[in-house]
Amino acid sequence: MIRFELAPSPALAAAIVLAHGLAALAAWTALPELSGILLAFALAALGVAAAWSRALLRARGSLRAIELEGGKAVFELAGGARMQAPAGGRRYVARHLLAVPLGGPLGRTALVTADMLRPGEFRRLRIWALWNRQPA
Repeated sequence: MIRFELAPSPALAAAIVLAHGLAALAAWTALPELSGILLAFALAALGVAAAWSRALLRARGSLRAIELEGGKAVFELAGGARMQAPAGGRRYVARHLLAVPLGGPLGRTALVTADMLRPGEFRRLRIWALWNRQPA
């Protein structure tokens, strides 16, 4: 069994907050009245909450560890819950990003960026995501 412990990603947090900040600015520009200001505030707050949960890994539902064994992957959340990814599920693998759908009633997806793991570990996780097995 191989276990990957995830670290917070300040770069991903900054990207999430920036994207939501730009959306807030666009909403405020399009709706300069009170409704636009409230929408902009809500979008900015959503960005902070998403960064806190998904990038900084501070919420109970944040992904904390990944365990691989025999082609199966178990994702451990900060609150102690464990979720297993479907064996034949679609995965998105890029040079600096990995997304694995976990299924379930909420259709949750595990998102891992390169700075959440050491380079060798991230490479091994990418190989698993592409080929559903670990390198020798």
